[in-house]
Amino acid sequence: MDAPTLEPQMATEQDTSDGTQFNAPGLVAGLRTYFRSGTTADLNWRRRQLSQLRKLLTENEQRFFAALKSDLHKAPLESFMTEVSAVTGDIDHTLKHLKSWTRSRRVSTPLAAQPGKSYIQPEPLGVVLIIGAWNYPLQLSLSPLVPAIAAGNCAVVKPSELSPATSALIAELLPRYLDSDAFVCVEGAVDETSALLEQQWDHILYTGGGRVGRIVMSAAARYLTPVTLELGGKSPCIVADDADIEVAARRIAWAKFTNAGQTCIAPDYLLCTRATAERLLPAIQNSVREMFGDNPRESSDFGRIVNERHAQRLAAYLQDGEVLWGGESDPANRYIAPTLLRGAGLETAVMQEEIFGPILPVVELEDFSRVEEFVNDRDKPLALYVFTRDEATADRILSRCSSGNACVNDCMMFMAVHDLPFGGVGASGMGAYHGEHGFKTFSHYKAVMKRKNILDLSVRYAPFTDAKFKLLRWLR
Repeated sequence: MDAPTLEPQMATEQDTSDGTQFNAPGLVAGLRTYFRSGTTADLNWRRRQLSQLRKLLTENEQRFFAALKSDLHKAPLESFMTEVSAVTGDIDHTLKHLKSWTRSRRVSTPLAAQPGKSYIQPEPLGVVLIIGAWNYPLQLSLSPLVPAIAAGNCAVVKPSELSPATSALIAELLPRYLDSDAFVCVEGAVDETSALLEQQWDHILYTGGGRVGRIVMSAAARYLTPVTLELGGKSPCIVADDADIEVAARRIAWAKFTNAGQTCIAPDYLLCTRATAERLLPAIQNSVREMFGDNPRESSDFGRIVNERHAQRLAAYLQDGEVLWGGESDPANRYIAPTLLRGAGLETAVMQEEIFGPILPVVELEDFSRVEEFVNDRDKPLALYVFTRDEATADRILSRCSSGNACVNDCMMFMAVHDLPFGGVGASGMGAYHGEHGFKTFSHYKAVMKRKNILDLSVRYAPFTDAKFKLLRWLR
């Protein structure tokens, strides 16, 4: 995922766009004071905040649709499916399970420590920073806030300035619906983000690109702050010779061209044999026509690139191979057509960089058995997709190729399963959230033992004797 450049030199106080001074140290200090008051530890308070966040989304759904249309030309149904309902679904799942997640969990206590009891107690980390991304500006700002609230933390949400309409709406609504002493939205660009990163946090969750991810991790290292990095990479889509081509084509086209390809878990390239490509590529072309018509520029359902700079970057990729279908570009109007690209060399930019747009290259292998080698010669991807009718083929690829997430005979649908963690591995990120995994990310699991004052055995106290040694061996 792309994100704005952050310079290593970070300021702590900046003038914001409205002329007021943004005081990052004071902001964090105020949140920390409120956290220490114990308010956020109350389970009913957490439930109220989650319910209010849900109300924020449902009562302002049409306004969010308009903001997302302005930022990315998203259709209302797509905005509902991938943004609004993604967050409300997280909230509903969390409210259903919150009591069990927060409950202490007993573990066995050895004989040597009796009488006593041992348990694990989840506790909130404190004050956390959530840095969202522009491609799903509502979901990627507020979905991480759900587990942060559930775990009992205070939080600062920093939406992306590259999606200004959605960012402004989040900033307007958050203090109207949530406890403003516990949750703050900070708008701005590089200066504001840099000022926030200069502060001491109890956890940072960043969604974006690997380059800025390194800057975030470097800033966090100053205070030994744990981080969750949701990055991206080149997610392969492997199509075996025995795949159901028609179904695969529809599902690949949907996953690749939703949000104009600006999805961190979208298929980044196809990997198949030449014979399969001859059948698959025309089927994908037909699927794109069914979704967006003969001229996707005129479709109200096809998105736009976030800005002209990104559109120019994508237009340059079109020169890296043979355009089989699509290929039209109008960077000034942020339009790149859904495009199938063939014959791109492995050294070209389109095959070296995360595409993050509606361009789908195909890599044709003479021998399908080389797919694992091809994937493993590259950075570990955020997602990996396999289309095959043979379960053994799917299991072999999944067991031999590491990825943050994976799906067989579909793309991206693991995101609909609240009990699955979402996160990367290696260059595609670290840590995970969604469902209970998000609650764990924003919690500390404290080990606790409670003992009685009776039976204070002398075996552990000096002087040490052979009899004590024998007794200790027996007790353990």
